Amino acid sequence: MSDNELNENAELNEETAPVEKVEFRTETSTGEKLRWYVVQAYSGYEARVQKALVEHIKIEEMEDFFGRILVPTEEIVEMRAGQKRRSERKFFPGYVLVEMAMNEEAWHLVKNTPRVLGFIGGTSDRPAPITNKEASAILNRLEENVDKPKPKTLFEPGEVVRVTDGPFADFNGVVEEVDYEKSRVKVSVLIFGRSTPVELEFGQVEKDK
Repeated sequence: MSDNELNENAELNEETAPVEKVEFRTETSTGEKLRWYVVQAYSGYEARVQKALVEHIKIEEMEDFFGRILVPTEEIVEMRAGQKRRSERKFFPGYVLVEMAMNEEAWHLVKNTPRVLGFIGGTSDRPAPITNKEASAILNRLEENVDKPKPKTLFEPGEVVRVTDGPFADFNGVVEEVDYEKSRVKVSVLIFGRSTPVELEFGQVEKDK
């Protein structure tokens, strides 16, 4: 078989290979349901709490009572000097989502983790999980953001913004169109008494305070 035929077959296999879907556990080995709970952590220590929980669960051999432990973050994109910059921000600062079967041992493990302030919802000794609808909304937001990062600032047609960079710096204008794919915004700026549409990068404008 020639090299070309090998390459063609390899490409064909890549295209036709089924996408493997990750399945997550929904219950423990004894049939207890795993539900999502919101844990409050010291602000700025969410990732450390997440890591500590994972480590303590492993040390105590309690993996059966826990599922996913998440710090909900989203990737944001902003334009700086013509370059697209990507960074992460938490959309629930100060909180960690823990999928678990609530029992006394699991409750104590979470409560005794350093920098954990407690559970949100229910009572201090009997926390309540968030609803399936709330959990699905958060998980869907995480999945959507993987494919399409959000801009750092959201603009809407009709709102007033101030130009901060370029030849029209310090001019105010009204947003006409927003292109999130290119991170650009069309702004109507008043120049010499005439309304002039100007296309700018997100990094060149800010919301008028």
